[in-house]
Amino acid sequence: MLPKQSLGQNFLMHRQTAERIVSAADITSEDTVLEIGPGTGMLTKALLAVAQKVIAVETDHELFQKLETDFTNEIQEGKLTLISADARSFDPSTILEEYKLVANIPYYITGELIRKFLSTSHKPKLLTFLVQKEVAVRIARSKKESLLSLSVKVYGTPSYKLTVPKGAFYPAPAVDSAVLSVSDITSPFASDIEESRFFEILHAAFAHKRKQLAKNLEELCPSEMVREALEEVGISPKIRAEDVELSDWHKLAKILVI
Repeated sequence: MLPKQSLGQNFLMHRQTAERIVSAADITSEDTVLEIGPGTGMLTKALLAVAQKVIAVETDHELFQKLETDFTNEIQEGKLTLISADARSFDPSTILEEYKLVANIPYYITGELIRKFLSTSHKPKLLTFLVQKEVAVRIARSKKESLLSLSVKVYGTPSYKLTVPKGAFYPAPAVDSAVLSVSDITSPFASDIEESRFFEILHAAFAHKRKQLAKNLEELCPSEMVREALEEVGISPKIRAEDVELSDWHKLAKILVI
């Protein structure tokens, strides 16, 4: 089966790498696992060897049919449930039990899927994504924050688990990948309105990276309100968004009135 460039497919080819990902995802014999993008099934096999149950969501119909054939026994035994769907439209609430999320996803939808599954009402116990190495570093290791890193940290604790060289995939991508896990997942918001306000402020703050924080926020709120809010939190108006800690973003979101 040839990978489809239009879907950003890079198939995982190494069994040992798949097993290392399962280990990094802390999968046990009691777990239900949601796998996004099973592809040719390399990671699926490794998950089935450990987990109690795997639910795999595949958007490519040809791959879906191949997986149905390759895993006929596991499907009949109830160990594997295959779903033909785009993960971006999949509803996690259809999973009735607690679950852990594991995925080898196309780079171009990384941010969208991370935000989707961390903000959904039925969140995974643990999220483990195979992503571009640079993205994993930016989220888990960088001293400078980004819109993506804060969008992860507001819901859980990210950690860089291991590097996966580009040669582990077919076709080989231009850069190395890494396994990123997010643990201690919870919802820090009391309401949907509070969550929406937090992210609206965050998006405004990072809209122009070279601008100082106060100038960015003034596009959302009156300058006097911004100045008073920053002063109350103890943040310099000249600071840039990337240097503001998560705890201070929570404080700002409670003070600023949009």
